[in-house]
Amino acid sequence: MEFLVLTVSSSDHVQQQEWHGACGFVGMNTQHTQTGHSAARAPLAGIRVVDFSTLLPGPMCSLLLAQAGAEVIKIERPGSGDEMRSYTPKLGDDAVNFALLNQGKRSLTLDLKDPGARDQAIEVVRTADVLIEQFRPGVMDRLGLGYASMRAVNPRLIYCAITGWGQDGPLANVAAHDLNYQAETGLLGLTAGADGSPGVPNTLSADLSGGAYPAMMNILLALRARDTDGQGRFIDVAMADNLFTFMYWGLGNGFAAGEWPTPGGDLVTGGTPRYQVYRTQDDRFLACAPLEQKFWDNFLRVLEAPHLRSDAADPVGVRTAIAAIIATQTADEWMRRFEGVDACVSIVKSLQEAVEAPHFRHRGVFSARLAAADGTEIPALPLPLAPSLRQMDPSHGYPALGEANAGLEQAVE
Repeated sequence: MEFLVLTVSSSDHVQQQEWHGACGFVGMNTQHTQTGHSAARAPLAGIRVVDFSTLLPGPMCSLLLAQAGAEVIKIERPGSGDEMRSYTPKLGDDAVNFALLNQGKRSLTLDLKDPGARDQAIEVVRTADVLIEQFRPGVMDRLGLGYASMRAVNPRLIYCAITGWGQDGPLANVAAHDLNYQAETGLLGLTAGADGSPGVPNTLSADLSGGAYPAMMNILLALRARDTDGQGRFIDVAMADNLFTFMYWGLGNGFAAGEWPTPGGDLVTGGTPRYQVYRTQDDRFLACAPLEQKFWDNFLRVLEAPHLRSDAADPVGVRTAIAAIIATQTADEWMRRFEGVDACVSIVKSLQEAVEAPHFRHRGVFSARLAAADGTEIPALPLPLAPSLRQMDPSHGYPALGEANAGLEQAVE
């Protein structure tokens, strides 16, 4: 493989030199050249990202950046690397989860507790535009890689720290996972069913929507701001903080009118028959969301139940009546009846059914491929990037552990 080593002359003019090896890291961070597919057209071509994170939030963020053309250098510990490599099932030698999240990146193994390796990490950061880390507050400072130290090395650096609770506060150093963040922010409490027991969420909302996506948004904004003032930034991404955004309606109702939401008692938590999941005769389920009056009228017309139109006075009674009607037919029969009718009704599908659905096949959601070294191939992870902005070559796989170390050693000698 051919990579570009950047050197700087006395006039700070960046020159490009070809070097045959794993990678090269010498030089300033002013004009990196991204190698790979469609590099000249990629929105983030020339942006170098050093990613110290593991597992999900940080790696998802850097995956998005890589897909938009950034060069991502993943720092991993020697021996085992990112913990996610060991998960099952496997794709080639590593976990499929790792493969999906690290496509198109390169791997450096550094023992950050070793002074020599730490110095090598600093040299890599010196050439970077963005640093992503996911340790608890204070860990990077103790390693000598905190923001103040790295800013002294590279004033233009965008330093993004992703944590569960943020850099300060009573919970800042408390161990937690997605379930805990959802519990502490009130999101989990709104999932309680009829017996009052909250359900276990099936999406990692804090990691993705509270961590990875806000991190990318803020990194892009910081890069844009740097274009104007030439300065780097420190970005504090707190996954728990960002979950409150998803409950905007509940916050508005609570703060403005003192009407704090309750599970099963509000418009989108099960308090209306117009936003419910109903069981069919064949033990499948329909997701019914005819909230607006025009949709509600259409819905009741198909159910042949116009007498249920005024649902506000007795929502529980109307919900019970609708449940009894829907239980008389199979899911497929109901979908046949609702075909062509604007009533916001869907069958609750399994993930496999959804992946195989004609609509998503037509959209090409799973058309990009991800291949392992042994030739095994699966669809790449769908990402919220417009096709015109997603520039990663589909043939780019995921990195072998420490594949770029030889280049680093030569670069910093």
